[in-house]
Amino acid sequence: MIEAVELAGGTILVVWILNDIFQSVVVPRPTPGARPTNLIVRFTWPRWRDLALGREDREQLLGTYASVVLIFVLGIWIAALIVGFGLVFHALRGELEPAPSDLLAATYFAATSLLTIGFGDIVAIGAEARVLAIVAGAMGLGVVALSIAFVFLLFGSFQRREALVVTLDQRAGAPPSGVRLLETYARERMLDDLGRTFADWERWAGEVLDSHISYPILGYFRSTHDSESWVSAIGAMLDAATLVVTTVEDGPSGQARMLTSAGNHLLEDLTQAFRVTHDHDAGVERNEFDDARARLASCGYRLRDADESWRRFAETRAGYAGALNALARFWAVPPALWVGDRSYLPPHQADEHLAR
Repeated sequence: MIEAVELAGGTILVVWILNDIFQSVVVPRPTPGARPTNLIVRFTWPRWRDLALGREDREQLLGTYASVVLIFVLGIWIAALIVGFGLVFHALRGELEPAPSDLLAATYFAATSLLTIGFGDIVAIGAEARVLAIVAGAMGLGVVALSIAFVFLLFGSFQRREALVVTLDQRAGAPPSGVRLLETYARERMLDDLGRTFADWERWAGEVLDSHISYPILGYFRSTHDSESWVSAIGAMLDAATLVVTTVEDGPSGQARMLTSAGNHLLEDLTQAFRVTHDHDAGVERNEFDDARARLASCGYRLRDADESWRRFAETRAGYAGALNALARFWAVPPALWVGDRSYLPPHQADEHLAR
């Protein structure tokens, strides 16, 4: 009876872990469920974030989370497979020579088989044990190969995500501002390039949506600079596009409209995937909007009627501002300058944020 329980328990554990590896690495689409990877992130992230927010070095601590949990998950996969095969080999200990004296010895044989070490102090002599030893070795090699490929895939996606974010600093500031972006393009006489910029960020939104839904751990990788964040970056771009669509008469409204649509899709799907609740408030007061209009007018933009522009702007921004702010709180990143919640900014940045 005990051997049957060990055999069943070990098999279930091995299958559960292999399914997690398959769903996390191989399947390029969201796969919710009670899998080790999902459970680990869901349990550890809120506690890690709360711990970091009370510390002086919070950005450094928050920035290490994704790497730490990635290594931890890879270790859990290997350890759980060793335990699972250890249970199976202990149930089949009569087919090993010498027979393991206890579960720990059987787990040791499972580890040497899975990691393809093969000291030879315990040898499989039965047909079933030999097949399982070969299967364990093949799985060990496969898991290591998939893990290496997974790490390179994640870092490749991270670098592609950050490429546009880094270039936004000199155009929109840090944290970025949609109003400042439009001011920069007008001041530097780059208005002909504004439509192309919106198109680049539309493609960026599609790439981030695809990669972050398929591999959720990417959302926890932070930008390399404390004042940068891909969340605030898309927020600033959406604010700029919304201003062009609703307020500015002579801007590339077609490309701006495509970006707002892609950005809304990105933020809405991410809030659903990460189970983040949000409201549908515009997050901007009328006086802030009027200040933005005055800044744009001083740069030479031709503007639409103030009341009608405000109505359309508030309605359009309500479609993404709540989701944007909720994701900024969830990942504890610096929000865009028009996102209402400033509590996650470091004190000196919060003062500068409010001053602007």
